[in-house]
Amino acid sequence: MTATTNTGTGTGTTSTPGTAAVPPPGNPKNVTKDQAKRPRPPLGHRRLLTRRDRITLGLMAGVPTILHIALVWVTALASIALAFTTWDGIGFDSIKWVGLQNFKELFTNNPQFWPAVEHNVVWFVVLILIPTPLGLFLAVQLDKKIRFSKVYQTAFFLPVVLSMAVIGFVWQLVYNPDTGLINSIIGANEPGHYIDWIGDPDLNLWSVLIAASWRHTGYMMILYLAGLKGVDPALREASALDGANEWQTFKNVIFPTLRPTNTVVLVVTIIEALRCFDLVFVFNKGAEGTELLSILVTNNIIGESSRIGYGSAIAVVLLVISLAVIIPYLIATFRKERRA
Repeated sequence: MTATTNTGTGTGTTSTPGTAAVPPPGNPKNVTKDQAKRPRPPLGHRRLLTRRDRITLGLMAGVPTILHIALVWVTALASIALAFTTWDGIGFDSIKWVGLQNFKELFTNNPQFWPAVEHNVVWFVVLILIPTPLGLFLAVQLDKKIRFSKVYQTAFFLPVVLSMAVIGFVWQLVYNPDTGLINSIIGANEPGHYIDWIGDPDLNLWSVLIAASWRHTGYMMILYLAGLKGVDPALREASALDGANEWQTFKNVIFPTLRPTNTVVLVVTIIEALRCFDLVFVFNKGAEGTELLSILVTNNIIGESSRIGYGSAIAVVLLVISLAVIIPYLIATFRKERRA
């Protein structure tokens, strides 16, 4: 460091050893050659990335975006447009605009449509009344940190990991009239006493729902178990100090805090009831009492006599029902985030 003093006759300079002279700010003439050669620090984050990094990030973000737009949005908009046309799928020249004719025929002249809607509603009611409470019960028991709880979680969640097609094949073996587990237990595997769980129109829907509930129980258990892990332990302690028993603590303290989880469970169950397809298709392809909206879409689009426009109209109805559930849920979620 250098100190300079001015007197009436001259200038005196004193230097402190071990320090370098620092030029006064704002004077570019005093900048040394070494300082001028130093590279300036990069401005912003863009200069920190090389060209190769920018290309890599562009591919990582761009490719999934393009695939999502092409496979989700473009196909959805194309289905909506085709719902107002007739098309056999052979050449784009055969597409003809018919307006609302497909929807009129669907609502008035299709004997399978309203039974399919009814079966979807039954599917939802069964899933919300049987496997959902059962999944909550299992989650509450496993949340008590009982012995071998991890083993039980794995066993109950295993059906969720399996695909619905595999579950369908497994339950076909269970429902087999001749060698199936159920008929063998109840003694209905003898000639003249067979119970056709899959072919009987009065039984097959409920048979499929039992298989679907078997899988849905594990799904609900995991959702509720995640919600229970987020409950403040102080609430349980305060309830115990007030003299509440286990049921009163759950009913008055624990269950009200699971309101966000209950909302997620409701939306997931509705979506599961609307998109159910593969399990029913594996069982009997949606015939003889197991008609569903998703099955009608497939039967009209895929086959020798393809009616892509008509099948797209059914898909649009299914899409509208799904959006009627999802949009209010998203609005409520966004409002909570803004308030938070």
